Amino acid sequence: MTHMRAIFIRHGQSTGNAGVPCHDLGAIELTELGQEQAREVAASWIEAPALIVTSPYTRTQQTAAPTIARFPGVPVEVWPIEEFTYLQPARWNGTRSAERMPHLERYWSAADPDYCDGEGAESFATLLRRCEAALARLAAMPVASPVYVFGHGQFIQAARAIVADAHMDDRAKMRAFWRKGEPPAIANAQRVGFHWEGGRWSCAPALAA
Repeated sequence: MTHMRAIFIRHGQSTGNAGVPCHDLGAIELTELGQEQAREVAASWIEAPALIVTSPYTRTQQTAAPTIARFPGVPVEVWPIEEFTYLQPARWNGTRSAERMPHLERYWSAADPDYCDGEGAESFATLLRRCEAALARLAAMPVASPVYVFGHGQFIQAARAIVADAHMDDRAKMRAFWRKGEPPAIANAQRVGFHWEGGRWSCAPALAA
């Protein structure tokens, strides 16, 4: 029976998480706290992975760096698992969350999974398809050791929804997704385990960093 484990890790605290307006979503860097969280993640592993995966974004690569240094013989791959960008970057980058909030509320309350805000943004349905592709790629791997996947909060949240809420359609998943005013569903440096066994995924409880 095929059995594989993937542990998704959200990047450490970034300047964007700390409230600094950003102009390039891919180039956001970790704060000093985020760097410390990355070192703590690296020190906490109890087994070597078969593969380390990161998104193309700077903050995930910085988070993965101490783990990569700890396991120098392990291959590293960059996959298209970057964060969900649902607001058009040209219009909203550099703004503060308070300015974006009315637009966010309209976006999430409409819960249209096929709506795209403009160039450089993607629809919620496209995010789900990207997550499904990543999970399919992991499921096809004949590995006994785990794969460590350094990613982003909403991407990991979407992957968890695909596994845990498989009975829901895209619109229902989208309605359940947004948490106005609540802490992120996946905290900085938090880990979530995914297990592929018997032709299906299961999702382990989230692990604290």
